[in-house]
Amino acid sequence: MSMTRRGLLLGSFALLAGCSTTGKNDRANYSARPDETHPMPEMKLANIKPELRRTEVEYSTTQAAGTIVVDTPARRLYFILGGGRAIRYGIGVGRAGLALRGNAYVGRKAEWPTWTPTANMIRRDPDKNLKYAGGLEGGLNNPLGARAIYLYRGGNDTMFRIHGTNQPNSIGLAVSSGCVRMLNHDVIDLYGRVGVGAKVFVIQA
Repeated sequence: MSMTRRGLLLGSFALLAGCSTTGKNDRANYSARPDETHPMPEMKLANIKPELRRTEVEYSTTQAAGTIVVDTPARRLYFILGGGRAIRYGIGVGRAGLALRGNAYVGRKAEWPTWTPTANMIRRDPDKNLKYAGGLEGGLNNPLGARAIYLYRGGNDTMFRIHGTNQPNSIGLAVSSGCVRMLNHDVIDLYGRVGVGAKVFVIQA
C-alpha cells in the first residue's frame, strides 16, 4: 500500500473517530435523567440541530471565567471557561428576554421552579392562564422547565430569568413569551456550574 493511500485511510479513520466521539458526547449530554425529581426521558438528537447542542468552543471575550454571557441576537448563551474557551448552549429568547442589557448577577436559583403567569398574561388569555394564578408546581409540563436562574441588580430582581422549557422546538428562535429558555438538559448543566453571585453579561441587538 502506498504511503499516500495509507495516509488517506488513516486520516479518514481519524475523522470518523472524531465524529464518533462527538456523537457519544451528545448522547451522554442528552441521555435520560431518571435521578431527577421529575424523571426526564432521553432527548432525541434528531430533534436538536447540531449547532444548538451544548458544546465547548473557542470564544474570545474580556469576561472572566465563570461568567455567563447571553447573546440574545445570536440565540446563544456562553459559560466562560477562560483561556479563550467557553461552553456554548442554544437558547430561545422571549419578549421579556429583551428587557435587560449589560451586567447583572445570579441572585438566586431554583430546581423545578413554580411558574406563575403575570397579570398581563392572565389578561391576554384568561381561559389559559387564570387557573394558574396561584402558581403551577414544577414538573415536565411547567413552562420554566427543570431549573431557573434569576438575575438581579443592586439587590433587586430584574425579572429576567434563564430557565428550562417544555417546548424544546423553540430553542434557536425568537418566541412570544418568557425570558431566556434552554433545553432542560442544558439548563441543568449550566445550573450546576454557576453559583449565586456569578456575573451575567447580556448582549442585546
